[in-house]
Amino acid sequence: MEKEKTNADTSAPCKAGTTLSSTPLLDTIDSPADLRKLSVGQLPQVCAEIRSFLIDSLSAHPGHFASSMGAVELTVALHYVFNTPYDRIVWDVGHQAYGHKLLTGRREAFDTNRTLGGLSGFPSPRESEYDTFTAGHASNSISAGLGMSVATALNGDDPTRNVVAVIGDASISGGLAFEGLNNAANSNSNLLIILNDNDMSIDRNVGSLNSYLANLNTSKGYNDLRYSLSGILKKFNLITESGKGRIMRFNNSLKSLLNHEQNIFEGLNIRYFGPFDGHDIATVVRVLNDIKDFKGPRILHLRTVKGKGFLPAEKDPASWHAPGLFDPDTGERVKESANRPPKYQDIFGKTLVEIADSHPAVAGVTAAMPSGTSMNLLQEKYPDRTFDVGISEGHAVTFAGGLAKEGIHPFVAIYSTFLQRAYSHIIHDVAIAGLPVTFCIDRGGLVGEDGPTHHGVFDLAYLRSIPGMTVAAPRNGDELRRLMYTSLTLDGPMAIRYPRGRAADHPSDTREPVIIGTGERLKDGNDLVILTVGPVADDAMRAITRAEKDLGMSIALYDLRFVKPLDSALLTEVIEKKCPVITIEDGTVNGGMGSAVLEWISDNLPVSYEFPRVTRLGVPDHFIPQGTPDQLHKLCGFDEESIYQAIAKHNRV
Repeated sequence: MEKEKTNADTSAPCKAGTTLSSTPLLDTIDSPADLRKLSVGQLPQVCAEIRSFLIDSLSAHPGHFASSMGAVELTVALHYVFNTPYDRIVWDVGHQAYGHKLLTGRREAFDTNRTLGGLSGFPSPRESEYDTFTAGHASNSISAGLGMSVATALNGDDPTRNVVAVIGDASISGGLAFEGLNNAANSNSNLLIILNDNDMSIDRNVGSLNSYLANLNTSKGYNDLRYSLSGILKKFNLITESGKGRIMRFNNSLKSLLNHEQNIFEGLNIRYFGPFDGHDIATVVRVLNDIKDFKGPRILHLRTVKGKGFLPAEKDPASWHAPGLFDPDTGERVKESANRPPKYQDIFGKTLVEIADSHPAVAGVTAAMPSGTSMNLLQEKYPDRTFDVGISEGHAVTFAGGLAKEGIHPFVAIYSTFLQRAYSHIIHDVAIAGLPVTFCIDRGGLVGEDGPTHHGVFDLAYLRSIPGMTVAAPRNGDELRRLMYTSLTLDGPMAIRYPRGRAADHPSDTREPVIIGTGERLKDGNDLVILTVGPVADDAMRAITRAEKDLGMSIALYDLRFVKPLDSALLTEVIEKKCPVITIEDGTVNGGMGSAVLEWISDNLPVSYEFPRVTRLGVPDHFIPQGTPDQLHKLCGFDEESIYQAIAKHNRV
């Protein structure tokens, strides 16, 4: 392949400490219309200034760093060539869209990114007309873009509206992306798909498609000739829509014969261009102008470097995906205190290795998140028993079901919000057969700054309705360890749901299983009962301590621990107190633990008893924005102060 030369100016702040002191061009761009007033020769400086701005801003206001640094030229070229927002750009995931936000009127507000009341960390149609579709979960851009492209034809938009779907090399491995590609190949649309290929997701990409993309090679000379011939044939009306497919199939067959390889995209009858250097802004602009008005679906393959323009991120893009606070001059990241309790994910990872040491039939499965879930600890010690299946949550669950069918006990570690994508697989491929799969659900509850696409608030509700599923949530690190050992005693599926962040304790080395369906009385009392599940028990205990001192009440606290099956003996004890009940959960109140308690009381309350007054605290029936977990708990009404106020209301009744 003939390599395109990279324009070095576009990554001027390429070493920590060499960021630009000012951003004179970027400061003049309040919309893409302003960008389009510049010459192509000025675009490298715009790219350099965007990188400088991102380094300075994200060093003090953390966010997704490496992905956006790698997509700067692509972002600038898209808004330069296309008439946005009339033309639609559909971002996949959205980790790479910070430059897009800077160019679309949000530069002055960018320091509020991922904060309560500020900018969302992902593209959001509620935030800007330039954010054309909700982004946050991978692999949806092709399907969404295809729908939008078909809609422009159905609506008869004049002038023709271009639709561009931007997808990464990790996201394109997801099943939904392939479904979109298959449909695009057979639809009458002009969708342009841009493959941003940086050989990375968060961790290194896995799978044969990644290897294929890494080796894919298309001749620049061939594409130049193809552009020219296409233009001549169209000019003389020698290409018709009815004959285009036959010509393309012949063309692809001939190229496969000459190159001794088959292009997977052209095998689907999707025209392929590339790969090109995604950091050569002039080339990207030229190619986009060449192909933007072509008819039919096509894909442009750009090679990029994740973290481009900041050497520490280029060298270690996985660690710099979301690095937290760092020094923009030295690249040194701010380290947390070593004396703090461990993260829940690390307790999971270390416990899983411990279990695997004594249980040779135990394996680990994750979906592109080995370091994010701490499954990498098992991967390091037992690589043959650890499976990272890429961004394919549905496949991860069904694959685990296949393992379990043949005597392996898989621990499947997936973030709560992403496990939603595999709901049918959990039911059809695990639960119906009663297979012993342990679902370790990380980031349960309100996760904070990543906002509504990433909050894991629906899991308790969507899992407890599945027959045969055991659902538990530990309140601390010890409980997580015990529940993991408990899952080995089950001949069926179990879900263990735990939050993002640190446990309240330094867990012991306990390996004692928990009796399935049992909770624990943490404190007795007779005036009011509080039922919790998960770490929110700590906030409840602090609120109880205050309330008993201030209000003179006697308040009981129970940790249910299991949302399914519920502890019937514990709940019988609760209703026999004949006092009001407050349920608290870091999850949706609709269908969650509080709903389960109400259902149990309705089914089991003795006829002679009056139905107790039950107040449910948790996530209300709307999507929750970004903010710190503490801010969001307060917003949703189940932080310590809100619990105290709920207790006080009962005291006044």
